[in-house]
Amino acid sequence: MNVLVACEESQEVCKAFRSLGHRAFSADLQECSGGHPEWHIQGDVLPIINGDCTFMTADTHTHTQSGQWDILIAHPPCTYLTVTGNSWFNIEKYGDKARQRYKDRDEAFAFFMKFINAKCERIAVENPVGYPCTHYRHPDQIIQPYWFGHHARKATCLWLKNLPKLSPTEIVDMGYIDKNGHSLGASALHAVDENGKILAWNDPRTAKIRSKTFRGVAKAMAEQWTATYQTQMSLDI
Repeated sequence: MNVLVACEESQEVCKAFRSLGHRAFSADLQECSGGHPEWHIQGDVLPIINGDCTFMTADTHTHTQSGQWDILIAHPPCTYLTVTGNSWFNIEKYGDKARQRYKDRDEAFAFFMKFINAKCERIAVENPVGYPCTHYRHPDQIIQPYWFGHHARKATCLWLKNLPKLSPTEIVDMGYIDKNGHSLGASALHAVDENGKILAWNDPRTAKIRSKTFRGVAKAMAEQWTATYQTQMSLDI
């Protein structure tokens, strides 16, 4: 199966599909942190989301995708789309900064919709609860990491095309929730440096670490959506 995982530098989902023997590639403007540059396309992903393309991975090898991708999974940036940033849209308070944020949100939403409308039979687009929920449509599913073996709470929306909702694989408790309602497992514990020190919110490494797909979720995507693909292919024979 040919799988493209867009906007993924961590390679968690890509590696999960690779572990099952699929031809999967991650793509992001950033250098990959997952340890497999031979599977990573560093650059603009939009020219290749519809398939029928030639591209180069970070190890400088050239690859060709004939026809559409079998599955397109996208994690478009959520900085300007998530509800947690709504307070920054107050023009009376923030002036030109708020006006710029409106422009940034429009661009982010247009980018999100590129994946929704891509030429691919099976699509999954992931984002937190936010602007697309009201200006596109409600997601097909909202999942939590504690459904997949991680002691954390982090609501994640999935917009699906010809793919089933994910079934929980290992339901555990959501771990420690502080007095402000923040999940330690989805925030502080996921934003630490190589020495275990908790990173500040404005540290440039923070957003990258906190946006990483939980391994149990990536595994569920690979296993369950592989089964769906195989069933669909058997019915087409």
